Amino acid sequence: MRQDDAAIRVEGLTKRFGSLVALDGIDFEVPAGTVFGLLGPNGAGKTTAIRILTTILTPDAGRAEVLGHDVVREAEAVRYRIGLAGQFAAVDPNLTGSENLRLVGRLAQMPRESIRPRSVELLERFDLADAADRPVRTYSGGMRRRLDVAAALVQRPPVLFLDEPTTGLDLQSRNALWETIRELVAGGTTVLLTTQYLEEADRLAERLAVVDGGKVIAEGTPAELKARLGNTVIEIAMGDETAALRAQALLARAGDGGPEREGSTLRLSSDGPRVLMDVLRSLDGEGLSPASITVRDPSLDDVFLTLTGRHAEPVTEPAAEPAQIGAAR
Repeated sequence: MRQDDAAIRVEGLTKRFGSLVALDGIDFEVPAGTVFGLLGPNGAGKTTAIRILTTILTPDAGRAEVLGHDVVREAEAVRYRIGLAGQFAAVDPNLTGSENLRLVGRLAQMPRESIRPRSVELLERFDLADAADRPVRTYSGGMRRRLDVAAALVQRPPVLFLDEPTTGLDLQSRNALWETIRELVAGGTTVLLTTQYLEEADRLAERLAVVDGGKVIAEGTPAELKARLGNTVIEIAMGDETAALRAQALLARAGDGGPEREGSTLRLSSDGPRVLMDVLRSLDGEGLSPASITVRDPSLDDVFLTLTGRHAEPVTEPAAEPAQIGAAR
């Protein structure tokens, strides 16, 4: 497969659960050897899309391919070529960390002589070597999470699905996983990532799709999405909510569409310093004095809030049955 080929193709993917439309005809492509991020508020459909792409669920309409294999008609071929770390650790609590990784290697029919060295390598990479011979039931939540991600990497899958992979990890473990993802992609692995950490998506993903209400409402590089908001974000903290409401009405024509308000704080986007000067003059003319003013570059959280009307938050879509994909026929 060439670098510019799509490792994952999604066309018109639809999934309903009774009267709930989880996916409403989404489309996107993931180029081979890249990180693609799916962002969206709770219940947006991100995890449902992951479950369809990893053959856990069957779509009601549309189609999807992974490395040229249809996820419905060629589900077995897809499973051989992917790894998955879902939102909840799928490791066996009664086995040791080492036994869990060796079991995945055997189920994936890896050469016997390579299974133990690979498990040792991954346990060291995820700082679990000292706990390798302990039952997983004695692990902390963060340790189980790291082991689960390690299990998804045992067979070196060409396509890796990571659904909220760093939830519950401390900063050191999160940074180590980011570095591992970069190394995998440098070696040609394709990664589809969902995350509640917008900094994570900004650092790792070459392209992003924002999903809301089961639809893709925006797609592009992180820089392209942030550029939609202009060059500058101005945050104005007023003394109280009453003052903020007066200021919001006063500044309705300022910036790009006027300010958004959260409590006593106003937020607006602009393309230059003139907007800030106009804002200060307008407020002063009405006797309104901000408690503080912050001027900064746009972030993905700004994009997320503008597109969906909500800040990013942990996903609470219904969980699938725990499964380690890619380790069994």
